[in-house]
Amino acid sequence: MKIISVDPFYLRMPDISTAADGTQDTLLIRIRTDSGIEGWGECDASPLVSIAVYCCPMSHGNIININTSLIGETLDGPDDIIRLRDKVLRNALDIQQIQHAYSGAEIALWDILGKHLEQPIYSILADMTDTPDIPHPKLPYASVLFGDTPEDTYNIATELKKQGYRAVKFGWGPIGQFDEDYDIALVKAAREGMGEDAQLMVDAGVAYGTSFELAYQRAAAFLEFSLVWLEEPLAPDAIREYYKLTSSHPGIPIAAGEGCSTYRMAEDLVVNGGIQYIQIDTGRIGGIMPSFQVRELAETHDIQYVNHTFKSHLSLSAALHVFVTNPAFELLEYPAAGSQLSQSLVSNPYPIDDDGFVRVKELPGLGVTVDTDAIREFLVSVSIDVGQESIFEQSQL
Repeated sequence: MKIISVDPFYLRMPDISTAADGTQDTLLIRIRTDSGIEGWGECDASPLVSIAVYCCPMSHGNIININTSLIGETLDGPDDIIRLRDKVLRNALDIQQIQHAYSGAEIALWDILGKHLEQPIYSILADMTDTPDIPHPKLPYASVLFGDTPEDTYNIATELKKQGYRAVKFGWGPIGQFDEDYDIALVKAAREGMGEDAQLMVDAGVAYGTSFELAYQRAAAFLEFSLVWLEEPLAPDAIREYYKLTSSHPGIPIAAGEGCSTYRMAEDLVVNGGIQYIQIDTGRIGGIMPSFQVRELAETHDIQYVNHTFKSHLSLSAALHVFVTNPAFELLEYPAAGSQLSQSLVSNPYPIDDDGFVRVKELPGLGVTVDTDAIREFLVSVSIDVGQESIFEQSQL
């Protein structure tokens, strides 16, 4: 198959707020081939910055855009996806946004390959890495923001409990913005709303910066609430501080990794930061293959791999295929709230089965279908001119 087009699509809600809600806009990538097969992927990054990476004029041999690297190329097997990744990253060596931007295209290439081979992506990954080709159900944890107050948080938790969630993560919002008592009140409200039997996680949203002492104090204060983990208490690149925190044995496992845009960043957190849960976003780290490599790293170091997904079920599907064949990785971050855009993006989202688990779709490629009719209202017109030349005009869905 030959790649004949690579089309980015900028979609957004009418109003954007400062809330840590990554579902307010998105960048989709559609790749088409001369065989008639097309694939879709989603980036978790600034859409307009990423679009520039697909079309920016060449500056020199280390700044060549993604479209130039991909269009006209051949895609017939998984080796081609690895080869094309190497080509894209080499050609864009000096483009700092490259991994974030390329994530969508890489996912779309896997979607195409799965459809071409009539296999789900997880099965192709298993074949090429000698891993078991057996998918396992995952327990979804509802991923939501803290309410503005402890009372709001309690109400959100009780509603999620009514919906049947057995695991929930609260994050961002006001945590870390006030004092210790307020942080404790937020976590206490989440625990009381969910009840004692639910698995509860807390995402501090990098609130404690580079202060491992403050992060340790909060972990100690949260001990009574029996958290599964404390997530991102520190800045993404505070590796030494993560090591100080984890080696001090705070009593709560520490999770981090959503900010990793390269395998090396994830390796640094695991090997030198000492974290117990590594959380990877396929829409940030460069797609499915680098995510799978981090999964293998987690297996080697006997820690837990967890997806980071606060987007749509297109992103959820890409994330799930990465680790569905490992039964030891039991938890799935599941977008339980989000914009109308994110909830409309695919026509066949992943349901939670009657037993409370999520199972991968036994369909070729990603297994989900982008609902172009439903999301057309969110499409934003984008055109980029350089001098007298038009270098980008957004295609129609």
